Amino acid sequence: MSALQKQESGSHYKNQGIQPIEYIHANNMSFMAGNIVKYVSRYKEKNGAQDLLKAKHYIELMLELEFGEVTIQ
Repeated sequence: MSALQKQESGSHYKNQGIQPIEYIHANNMSFMAGNIVKYVSRYKEKNGAQDLLKAKHYIELMLELEFGEVTIQ
């Protein structure tokens, strides 16, 4: 069995057309960008608003680290 065909702990990626890791890898995305894709892809099946807040946090980190922009809360 391919590692892409199994999932450790949960089934929140099983019904998706493509595994987020396949998309992230194919597009050579950074760690932070990959986490954004991961959290947005799974929020309905796993942690709801918490996953969207995690994605938002990674977006804020990218803005600050890559562009020097600090978001206002």
